[in-house]
Amino acid sequence: MMQNVHLAPENNEDDLYSGYNDYNPMFDTEGLENDVAFQQAARTSHGRRPPVTAKIPATSSPRPLATGFGSKASLTSSMGRPMTGTIQDGISRPMTAVQAAGYSKAAVRGMVCRNHQGLVDCCHREMLFYSFQYSVNFSGSSFDPLSQARGPASPLEKKTSDSLEEKMRQLEKKVNELVEESCVANSCGDLKLALEKAKEAGRQERELLRQREQIAPPESINLDLTYTVLLNLASQYVANEMYAEALTTYQVIVKNKMFSNGGILKVNMGNIYLKQRNYSKAIKFYRMALDQITSSHKQMRIKIMENIGVAFIKTGQYVDAISSFEEIMNISPNLKAGFNLILCYFAIGNGEQMKKAFKNLIEVPLEVDYEDKYISLNDDLHTNLLIEAIKNDSLSQIERERKSLAEEYIMTAAKLIAPAIETSFAVGYDWCVDAVKASHYVELANDLEINKATTYLRQQNFNQALETLKMFEKKDSRVKSAAATNLSFLYYLGNELEQATNYADLAVNSDRYNPAALTNKGNTVFANGDCEKAAEFYKEALRNDSLCTEALYNLGLAYKKLNRIDEALDCFLKLHAILPNSAQVLYQLANIYQIMEDPNQAIEWLLQLISVVPTDPHVLSKLGNLYDTEGDKSQAFHYYCESYRYFPSNIEVIEWLGAYYIDTQFCEKAIEYFERAALILPTQVKWQLMVASCYRRSGNYQKALEKYKVIHRKFPDNVECLRFLVRLCTDMGLKEVQEYITKLKKAEKLKEIREQRIKSGREGSARSRREGSGDSGGTKGERLSAKLKVLPGTNEPYEGSSSKEIDASYADPLGPQPERPKTAARKRTEEDDFADEELGEDLLPE
Repeated sequence: MMQNVHLAPENNEDDLYSGYNDYNPMFDTEGLENDVAFQQAARTSHGRRPPVTAKIPATSSPRPLATGFGSKASLTSSMGRPMTGTIQDGISRPMTAVQAAGYSKAAVRGMVCRNHQGLVDCCHREMLFYSFQYSVNFSGSSFDPLSQARGPASPLEKKTSDSLEEKMRQLEKKVNELVEESCVANSCGDLKLALEKAKEAGRQERELLRQREQIAPPESINLDLTYTVLLNLASQYVANEMYAEALTTYQVIVKNKMFSNGGILKVNMGNIYLKQRNYSKAIKFYRMALDQITSSHKQMRIKIMENIGVAFIKTGQYVDAISSFEEIMNISPNLKAGFNLILCYFAIGNGEQMKKAFKNLIEVPLEVDYEDKYISLNDDLHTNLLIEAIKNDSLSQIERERKSLAEEYIMTAAKLIAPAIETSFAVGYDWCVDAVKASHYVELANDLEINKATTYLRQQNFNQALETLKMFEKKDSRVKSAAATNLSFLYYLGNELEQATNYADLAVNSDRYNPAALTNKGNTVFANGDCEKAAEFYKEALRNDSLCTEALYNLGLAYKKLNRIDEALDCFLKLHAILPNSAQVLYQLANIYQIMEDPNQAIEWLLQLISVVPTDPHVLSKLGNLYDTEGDKSQAFHYYCESYRYFPSNIEVIEWLGAYYIDTQFCEKAIEYFERAALILPTQVKWQLMVASCYRRSGNYQKALEKYKVIHRKFPDNVECLRFLVRLCTDMGLKEVQEYITKLKKAEKLKEIREQRIKSGREGSARSRREGSGDSGGTKGERLSAKLKVLPGTNEPYEGSSSKEIDASYADPLGPQPERPKTAARKRTEEDDFADEELGEDLLPE
């Protein structure tokens, strides 16, 4: 046994790596290619080896694996050498050649027993393993050294950690996601969902705080997350108009000294108080916020001072507001502050300061490049394309908006202060025009002059307006076209179509692309009756400006006049899409559907119309008429009553309501409407006769008689009134009956003479026309004679020479009375035998 034991040499302790270059000749692989037995084994094993798997190579080998605590056989490499870092007989090999790696000399002083038979077995196993590797590398149809044929690797497993710190990180992530979802919902307009998400984020953040306080000191709390959650929650409360809750949330942030920038949120609290019209508190919080903002934040301080000035204006403290706006104009002048300063000076009536403020307003720098940069100085195609591209980019749009806003402020300020800064409106406006001409807003001077003429029109000073507009006839084409358009409109309103046409032609010739000029030209042509040509001008105006609503409306009217109903309907439907709440458009649509004999659609459009103008009596009466045509009396009565309530002088509505009450057997209620009609038209006897007939139908004969007498005094020659008087006096047995009979005869005679004169005059005119036009007049004369046969003639019973009895019959202006309802009882036809006999005194009751 001892022959197999080799002692480590003691005289070579310093050579730690001695013997590593020595190897067994069996491990020599250089001669494997010439080894016939090995090559034969490799060839015969080809195709029978199992496919390469993800297992550790050569795991099928019975060789045991070594561990860090030693084993019977050490791990070796494919070449048979011991692997680096493995255990060799209980002694670990150092990872490096440095002595400080922890490898000591004492470890090599021990005795190592090596079994030669074990060494041979190990060598044999290594050879088999090498043969296995060799057969795999050279087998198969393709070379795959990276084993890509195995397919994709399985996904990595998520790291699962149940630690409390990991849970808090996940909870913090969830809170951030909820805040983001709340902001996104707010931007999409879903304010309710945004508030719910903000509340949920607040609850999750409080839970996170409780958990973090249990395991960590207070210094480790994420203050930024708390600030974000609270600020978002307050903002969502404001968006949902829950101002009390928003103020409470802002107070939590402001009072917490750990939030370094919490004081700036007092601006938001001031905004809430401003919305609640609590202006004193708003000013207080604005000033508190202003005190906490340093001078380095210049723009923010200016905006807060603007809010303070607006709050002072709301409370009527114009002097304090002036101090705020003047400070802004001194630090960083802007259009809004300059305009508000003019308003404050106007409110206190300081004309000189208004002039000064107006000059400061027109001197505010716009920081806008003017149109010169969009003018190409050469014919370079690339440059021209670039200029066209930047003409309508986002920056150009912002510049145009800013310039338009500045012009609006200046125009409004000039119209406001012109009557107040000088003795008259004209002088003040001239001063504003001169001030504008001296600034870089020179183009606004002409617009101010045109606005001056428009102001004269509002003041109904047409002569001054005409003189002002005529001053532009020699100016550039754009201004000339605008002035000529206004002049044409003025003459059109004055029904001076010739002058209107001349100025409309001048406006169109000055600027053919001016839609207002083309519309006015179409109006003058339309007024002259040429609807086709007018439609062409309206179409041209629409080609220049598709949103010219005046041209589109007038085009619809022209088509309607030409009886092209479908095209008119298309025009008004397009206009309705542009102006959905225009009462004129809705009425035209209803009228077109009525012309098309579609009452249901007409009613629908009129219902939309009364939602826009609920107090228009004409629309209400129109609706009542349509419902009456459809047979819906209840709805018709409702809308007629509404129309009468807003305009109780419409005779048609009054007549319909009176007739409705008569049809429903409420004659007493009809009296009210006919009396009002008699007040509106006192010279027409018709309405007073209707009032008397209502009294008679309701059984009040005495009042009916008195009313007829009043009518007779006002209209003594009225035959109908005398007939009613004769009938009533006869029925009531009054002595005046003979007197009224005589008056009736005279009235009938006068009526007959009057009608004969009318007849003879008409026959004479018909004869003269017949002589001039042949037989065509004869037919008309025959029709006239046929009509006159209906009127009382000489053969009627009220002629003076007639000895017949007076016929006191009459035609009731309210129509025949309704028949009495029949019952099941038989009508008694036999007369009482004792009806004409006088009763004796003995038969009278005691």
